Amino acid sequence: MSFSSKTKSELARNFSERKCCQIAELAAFVRMSGTLQLVGLKKFNVIISTENPSVARKVFKLFKLLFDINTEVMIRKNLKLNKNNYYLMGITHQMNSWDILKQLGILQDQNDNFDITYEIPEVLVKKRCCKRAYLRGAFMSGGSISDPEKTYHLEFVTNNQEHSEDLKDLINLFDLSAKIVERKGNLVVYLKEGDQIVDLLNIVGAHQALLELENIRIYKQMRNDVNRIVNCETANLSKTVNASMRQIENIKYIIARVGLNGIPENLRELAQKRLNYHDASLKELGQMLNPSIGKSGVNHRLRKLDELANKLKNM
Repeated sequence: MSFSSKTKSELARNFSERKCCQIAELAAFVRMSGTLQLVGLKKFNVIISTENPSVARKVFKLFKLLFDINTEVMIRKNLKLNKNNYYLMGITHQMNSWDILKQLGILQDQNDNFDITYEIPEVLVKKRCCKRAYLRGAFMSGGSISDPEKTYHLEFVTNNQEHSEDLKDLINLFDLSAKIVERKGNLVVYLKEGDQIVDLLNIVGAHQALLELENIRIYKQMRNDVNRIVNCETANLSKTVNASMRQIENIKYIIARVGLNGIPENLRELAQKRLNYHDASLKELGQMLNPSIGKSGVNHRLRKLDELANKLKNM
């Protein structure tokens, strides 16, 4: 099961006892996953679809609690993608679908005519708990989250400009920075920052998914830190080894040209120590000298040896 599916299953088990929150959550689900079928004057059938069985059970329960109806449930095989079953839930005109859609803020009367509303009705999300419930329903119906092992990305796919703008604004009321992008004819409201995705999971009540994501983020950060330290130490070691090899070659060149006595007295002892101890650090070389000197003194003398070797090569 994907991380996104597990998150939706967890949210399906998160059941609010408040009627206002139940209506807000169901309204988001019907708006984003529902299809209206006109079967007569002010007569509608509503078809709601989901691939997650836990979510289907929750929607069924919400309709039962709020409107005392048993939705018709059909199971279909997703042949096109050869994936899991998907579940179709039907609300017919005989079940008072018109009144249900009005209570969910999807339809409204206008001079004996109906009008489909695409905005999020303010009456549904007046309270903070209802805002969270609406986002929970929106995620279960039209949301997805990437595998955090690979990338951080959470999105809601909508097909209406007004609703996408309202959904973005609703998310951003929680001090987040959701944005909208168009993709394949749909409008996608998305978050890409790991911290903001964690915050949104907390808002909608997906606490297990939040903890799993945080664990993955910590592990990835530790792995990146270790890699960075190893790379840094490897680079420093390589630099040290290359410098040591250059110094040894220069010292050998000086001895071959002018002999050991041709090396200035203040540099001769250090040259011998470098020849004898290829892997010694500057600090260790300095401690071997009599009297001992610090790293900067050793580095200064080695530069003098390099300069002497270059001078001899140019003669």
